[in-house]
Amino acid sequence: IRDRYTETHSKHLDYAVNIEPVNDLKIDLVGNRLLSENYAENYRVLDIDGELEYESLTPNNFGNFTISSMIISTSFSKSDENESAAFDQFAANRLTVANRLALQRGIDITDPGNLDAEGFPLGYGKTSQAVLLPSFLSAYSGQDAGKVKLTAFRDVPIPNWDIKYNGFMKMAWFKKRFKRFSLTHGYRSNYTINQFITNLDYDRNNPDAVDQNGNFKNEVLYSSVNLSEMFTPLIRIDMETKSSIKVLAELKRDRLLTLSFDNNLITEIKGQEYKLGLGYRFKDVRIKSKLAGPRKTIISDLNLRADVALRDNKTIIRYLDLENNQITAGQTLWSGKFTADYAFSKNLTGIFYFDYTFSEYAISTAFPQTTIRSGITLRYNFGN
Repeated sequence: IRDRYTETHSKHLDYAVNIEPVNDLKIDLVGNRLLSENYAENYRVLDIDGELEYESLTPNNFGNFTISSMIISTSFSKSDENESAAFDQFAANRLTVANRLALQRGIDITDPGNLDAEGFPLGYGKTSQAVLLPSFLSAYSGQDAGKVKLTAFRDVPIPNWDIKYNGFMKMAWFKKRFKRFSLTHGYRSNYTINQFITNLDYDRNNPDAVDQNGNFKNEVLYSSVNLSEMFTPLIRIDMETKSSIKVLAELKRDRLLTLSFDNNLITEIKGQEYKLGLGYRFKDVRIKSKLAGPRKTIISDLNLRADVALRDNKTIIRYLDLENNQITAGQTLWSGKFTADYAFSKNLTGIFYFDYTFSEYAISTAFPQTTIRSGITLRYNFGN
């Protein structure tokens, strides 16, 4: 008789800290860690001389992991389809990490007989998962490869933050010209193991066994790992002048790095977005209309708002030890929006809108696209 035993285990940590070191400066620190682990085991029940014995078959442990991190040290370094300083550092870190792993295992790396043709310790070649993962994390987080943690999991979630400052309105120059003026900045970053699973080919009784590439077999296998980063936003300026002109200027950046252990390449998706919003309120605009009942003169505010945004993103594939970086996707997206709304009554509002988008793709096989939407909407609120 064959049966299956499963066990699910999850650890989830979230924290948030609110700090106000000076008046009108608010800092929110947040962090998280999530480990989801599943254990599955097939077993066979044997009846031996009237006593039941359980024979374990293919025990397997699998799951995923994510933790807040920080890779801001490489956020603004040059990285395009031609070169990437962080990627070059990743490739260079492999030898340092491999030597640390070899010394930890008791291998004499000063003996040429213990090195392969490229100078890596035997069993810890340049394509070993045990070598690649710490090298990747150290390069993109700006850590020293000689000190970075060699295991895949991390214990302490690094805090991310949101910062907002409203103190400009206490200054005479701003108070004279603005109704409000604020600056905002935010940062989010996560390190994620998409899936880890027990290596069924690993034999604890023979830990020195190697795979077809000559690397020591790992007890746990990883499909891929991610480092994500978002400036939400990098900076946002939100203000309204004494003459009722509203201005919102915003810059966002984001980056997603994926290291695949199936083919030993990095996929880098990076984007940035610029946005400018303008608004103005014309007070006490008079319109003669029957929309709200008998023909009469309506006095209400006319609100105008215009937003212009530019979004640019690219997907770059980087191959280890091959000069063959490629842009595989991406686009430049322009968008413009204009709205004008006028309240004919407490419940009835008329809205004119105009939306324009133009996208140009990063690869030659995709054609540019333009979309225009425009119209008038009448919105009636049945509430009081």
